[in-house]
Amino acid sequence: MSATRPYALVLYGATGFTGGLCARYLARKLPAGTPWALAGRNRAKLEQVAAGLPGDNPPELIEADSGDPASLTALAARTRALASTVGPYMQYGEPLVRACVEQGTHYCDLTGEPEFVNTLLSRYHEAAQASGCALVNCCGFDSIPHDAGVLFAIRELTLEHGGKLDGPVTAEGAVAFSAKFSGGTWRSALEAFARPGANQRSQRDAQVRLKQWYPRKVGGLAPKPHKDDALGGWLAPMPTIDPMVVMRSARALDDYGPEFRYGHYLVTGGLGKLIGGAAGVGGLLLAAQIGPLRRRLMKLNPAGQGPDEATRARSWFQVKVRARCGDSEVLCRVSGGDPGYDETAKMLSETLMGLALDEGYPMHTGVVTPVMALGDRLIDRLEAAGMLFERNA
Repeated sequence: MSATRPYALVLYGATGFTGGLCARYLARKLPAGTPWALAGRNRAKLEQVAAGLPGDNPPELIEADSGDPASLTALAARTRALASTVGPYMQYGEPLVRACVEQGTHYCDLTGEPEFVNTLLSRYHEAAQASGCALVNCCGFDSIPHDAGVLFAIRELTLEHGGKLDGPVTAEGAVAFSAKFSGGTWRSALEAFARPGANQRSQRDAQVRLKQWYPRKVGGLAPKPHKDDALGGWLAPMPTIDPMVVMRSARALDDYGPEFRYGHYLVTGGLGKLIGGAAGVGGLLLAAQIGPLRRRLMKLNPAGQGPDEATRARSWFQVKVRARCGDSEVLCRVSGGDPGYDETAKMLSETLMGLALDEGYPMHTGVVTPVMALGDRLIDRLEAAGMLFERNA
């Protein structure tokens, strides 16, 4: 990465609610004197965000628009690493990714859209490797607590198993939370649910390529509801991107043992809630495929808005991870505050700083997961920032 670029890092999309939280986090946490910038299509709104930032290292402001490829190319050429909070990513994300690949600029985002990630894998993985950049998706609550949490459990399991995982490994993750999620996340989920055929096609294509690039033996555990008191009670399979991310990390890293399988669940709070939740998810999947219903659902949680600071302060999450190899077993927990906004802003910002500032990173280039990019360094950064990674919790 060229040392002559004027910025260490740039945040694209700072005028949105989550983008604004990221801007404030970076303003507080960046090392003194780090050159950085905020980018977006509306300079007046960027100026408003910048005026409210703490600290004495103000960012420069750059106008760039996803509909103007030349502006994105110029943006990517001026920084070592760039983070985007502008979604839905299937609609707005690819032009910026293309610009980062062309310029050899590290990129990270908050997407939880499987079709977008699979599309990038198919179209840009090899080109990004050739240009020496990492394209790191899913750097918020989707999917860092699960990705980094399983890596943490793998490290603990390795110690428990005598320093080497020499047999098949299984891991299960179960998430519980109390929080409101962003309008952008809500909109992205509805857009993804509306395209089941495209999602399935992109997934099949990506899986063929992943098996070629990373031929390790990796798979999922049977996705069935069940009760498991150690992981939180009644568990329901959770149809998010997180299992795909965890299994991609396991494909790429030998640390996960010669064979790895993963199961991903939501703690439901009881059998009745499990049944009701399953029915609700099924109804939402169907409603999202009907245009008028989908547009009405989007209005329930508009993008660009979010809860106040007091509401966020009451929010929390925890992900319990159990990992096994032979007779060895560990139970670990990742936990933190408001997952949809504050912790998501923290996770994206720490990933961006790791890509831009930490010597020797990213560890892998191409379209990669957070763990593939930063490995244990990601856990170190998040622990220093206040997230908890614990064993036997």
